[in-house]
Amino acid sequence: MKYESQAVAKPYFIFALVLFVGQILFGLILGTQYVIGDFLFPEIPFNVARMVHTNLLIVWLLFGFMGAAYYMIPEEAETELHSPKLAMALFWIFAAAGTLTIIGYLSVPYATLAEITGNDLLPTMGREFLEMPTITKIGVVVVALGFLFNIGMTILKGRKTVVNLVLITGLLGLALMFLFSFYNPDNLALDKYFWWYVVHLWVEGVWELIMASILAYVLIKVTGVDREVIEKWLYVIIAMALISGILGTGHHFFWIGAPEYWLWLGSIFSAIEPIPFFMMTLFAFNMVNRRRREHPNRAATLWALGCAVMAFLGAGVWGFLHTLAPINYYTHGTQLTAAHGHMAFYGAYVMIVITIISYAMPIMRGRPNGNSNKAQVVEMWSFWLMTVSMVFITLFLTGAGVLQVWLQRLPESGEALSFMATQDKLAIFYWLRLAGGVVFMIGLAAYIASFFVGGEEPQLEKAQ
Repeated sequence: MKYESQAVAKPYFIFALVLFVGQILFGLILGTQYVIGDFLFPEIPFNVARMVHTNLLIVWLLFGFMGAAYYMIPEEAETELHSPKLAMALFWIFAAAGTLTIIGYLSVPYATLAEITGNDLLPTMGREFLEMPTITKIGVVVVALGFLFNIGMTILKGRKTVVNLVLITGLLGLALMFLFSFYNPDNLALDKYFWWYVVHLWVEGVWELIMASILAYVLIKVTGVDREVIEKWLYVIIAMALISGILGTGHHFFWIGAPEYWLWLGSIFSAIEPIPFFMMTLFAFNMVNRRRREHPNRAATLWALGCAVMAFLGAGVWGFLHTLAPINYYTHGTQLTAAHGHMAFYGAYVMIVITIISYAMPIMRGRPNGNSNKAQVVEMWSFWLMTVSMVFITLFLTGAGVLQVWLQRLPESGEALSFMATQDKLAIFYWLRLAGGVVFMIGLAAYIASFFVGGEEPQLEKAQ
């Protein structure tokens, strides 16, 4: 670790992993409720478990992104962080707000939570993924402003690199798009139109910039390839991501009352969206093949390569499968959407956060060359357990989605089955998905356990 202030990333990473465990636990609860409807009812109803599962996902990834920025930017800028104290203060504010919000979801009815948090004064609650109380949203804005000020001042006083500039552009976009969560028009079509400005333009727009910059940083460190080569790739990838991602928002506007031209715009630019993810895959493997050194942190390299592949499959291939308007007409809102969402989030964002944690955490713990070989073996087992189980979860949900379309929207003869009658036919897929979730949880436990495995630090070797 070159700069002392990089250490502020450590609590962000630790808390992110704690929330990740919570997210998967609630995912298992949801998976069980799909097949055993009254499981944990009325203590944790399905709608509450789903709300906690998705909100924990978003919040722990934000903690991961913030930790990544606090670790990367001082080293890239070649200067200490502007204010480590501010970074720690914002950590405790964000952690407290997130924890209290989850407690609120679990302890009182959602309508009561809205009433006691002042939602009547500025109504923002009740929308999927943006369920957090208005007061929490305001807290997130305050934390984001303090965070951007801190890293912005650090970049201004230090070296300006492409990695830093792409990262802060993505983070600025993240904060800017979040402001649309405060806009809650009465018209449902208009509400959904701008709701996607947060949800889509985060995950298929500015978050891709954050992912690309973190991937570039780790590849620079573990391969020794010239920065100029990696930066050229980075420019092309983010240009394609923004061109396709911004107008690709249109694939969410097909059936909400938006103008007809979105059928064409949404379909055409959605077809382009897999390209930047495919370019990331080529980029990652190309850089590793051209490496000048064999970095002893083999686990971090594995996560980086796996992230590029799984992001392409989940966000690119599975996204493309059902975003063209003539196909989406039948698949919209089915389990195919869930299949795409699970693999895309895991491949693109969960894996990139784990990549930077796997690279940076050993360094912050006094192991500049990575964890011991024994620990890395455990970590690589966790990689394969989580990744393979997520592939199977996606395949099971894809099978459920195809059957759902066939039975509910494309019946072979007679009338389509009702929604609930169709769900009964999908039960086998839900049981298999639950089994996949259990294996994923075992993989996550192995990942966390890897940090507690002892052994001698590996030595830096030259590439052959």
